[in-house]
Amino acid sequence: MPLILENVSKKYQQGESSLTVIEQLSHVFLDATSYAIIGRSGIGKSTLLNLLSGLDQASSGDIIFNGTNISHLSQDGLATFRGESLGVIFQFHHLLPEFTALENVAMPLLISGVSIQEAKGIAQDALTWVGLEKRQEHKPGELSGGEQQRVALARALVKRPKLIIADEPTGNLDPHTTEEVQQLLIRLQRELQNLLILVTHNVDLARSMDVVLEMQIGGYLQGR
Repeated sequence: MPLILENVSKKYQQGESSLTVIEQLSHVFLDATSYAIIGRSGIGKSTLLNLLSGLDQASSGDIIFNGTNISHLSQDGLATFRGESLGVIFQFHHLLPEFTALENVAMPLLISGVSIQEAKGIAQDALTWVGLEKRQEHKPGELSGGEQQRVALARALVKRPKLIIADEPTGNLDPHTTEEVQQLLIRLQRELQNLLILVTHNVDLARSMDVVLEMQIGGYLQGR
């Protein structure tokens, strides 16, 4: 199912004045497609990702995914949406340092009620997807930066979500590791056939996506 934005606006109130970051944005993101959103810093790219992932609420307009208008969901509804349909990858991996790679990847499954045994089996498969089957018992501090980001990628994909949101997923990596994670992202998106929307300043990463969109003032998305 596509992700549909209809007249979406996001306004921040600052005392008696207000700042409109996104204004009346309408756009359709097609299913099973990878998108890169580029644009200058501060233009509103991360704000848009927060709206799409339900981490922030639009001031007006509708965001519809898989037949559900996430703009109108309650907090419980948003939690269900994020748990069932969404995977998020950040610039910083946000792994829990006291848990192993396997435990970090299994965490979303355990939270949703999957048994420990089943969650570990699924998490092992996810770590195999990203080439870390031999590192599953290592804690984040025992892994390289690239390995940590691959664990974060496995965690985001472990429930095979229909929508993946990525905010500068290679922004904290060296060039060689960036290339590895980039190729992994592309391969997994094509294998799982989900909708991938990422924000990046990395030109090579952006060009490797199916569609490149440049954000303009007001949030308007222009094809490149």
